[in-house]
Amino acid sequence: MKPSRRKFLKITGAATGMAVAAGSFWTGLSNSRRARMLRQLVRDTVREPAPAPLVPTPDKWDDNRVTFTWLGHATVLINFYGVRILTDPAFSNRVGIGLGIGTLGPKRYIAPALKFEQLPEVDLVLLSHAHMDHMDLPTLAKFKASQAVITAKDTTEILAQGGLKPVCELSWGDATTLKTPRGELRVEAFEVKHWGRRWPTDRDRGYNGYVLRREGRALIFGGDTAKTPLFAKLRSGGPYAAAIMPVGAYNPWIHSHCTPEEALQMADAAGAQLIAPIHHATFKLSDEPLTEPLERMEKALEKERDRLVLKQIGGTVV
Repeated sequence: MKPSRRKFLKITGAATGMAVAAGSFWTGLSNSRRARMLRQLVRDTVREPAPAPLVPTPDKWDDNRVTFTWLGHATVLINFYGVRILTDPAFSNRVGIGLGIGTLGPKRYIAPALKFEQLPEVDLVLLSHAHMDHMDLPTLAKFKASQAVITAKDTTEILAQGGLKPVCELSWGDATTLKTPRGELRVEAFEVKHWGRRWPTDRDRGYNGYVLRREGRALIFGGDTAKTPLFAKLRSGGPYAAAIMPVGAYNPWIHSHCTPEEALQMADAAGAQLIAPIHHATFKLSDEPLTEPLERMEKALEKERDRLVLKQIGGTVV
């Protein structure tokens, strides 16, 4: 090898080594959000999710009642007088970007309250929007291709990657009636304050909240939302037995995620009797401590404690 070539390789190797060392130094000491996320990803490689504090028993639920359980993050299993709905199912250990050999993204702190294989037959998979912690393709790929799915507009092509074909897209103000062997379920999509792009594309996609109706009863599934007066528009269609509302990931993402107090205000504006907080305690998506959203919700409802349900993953309310 020519001396000039050896000299070039030495200089290049030294520069590369210095760049790696500088990157490691930055990752280890910087307080920037990106550096903190990288440190968290490294720590998560050896951490295993804790078991859910409670384990629901949907096989024992009464089909003549309305029963639902929080399985983790935004995943709620609902038995609505015998019709079974599963919202934003995410059973993966991590949610994020699929790399073929694994997923790059946040890791669970608490395991799902039920394994996917323990789910009862699901009549409807209900998806609020295309973000990876709500539309988890590895989980969706486990469903049969014939699974009934209702989702937001412009998301069908993503679901096709998970093998799901019979999909109904709803825009704000749209409604559909799902017919099942156990009866009919009306699903109404309403506007929330969020966004729907799915990395790495910048294409705008839909994002919904939903009202579920059956046999004279109604539930609200808030999906993912920041504070908005739009929930007040639901009041005329009430009353609502419960509002299932997101309460986490607000610091610093307050422009697209509400605080617990704001979630309560929106549920009150809609006229919901019970409030079930979700979208917290499962994945570390923001800066607030994992326990803070529930603590704040409990404080906000300290004079109406009976309205707060599903305080733990695996909890069930009838």
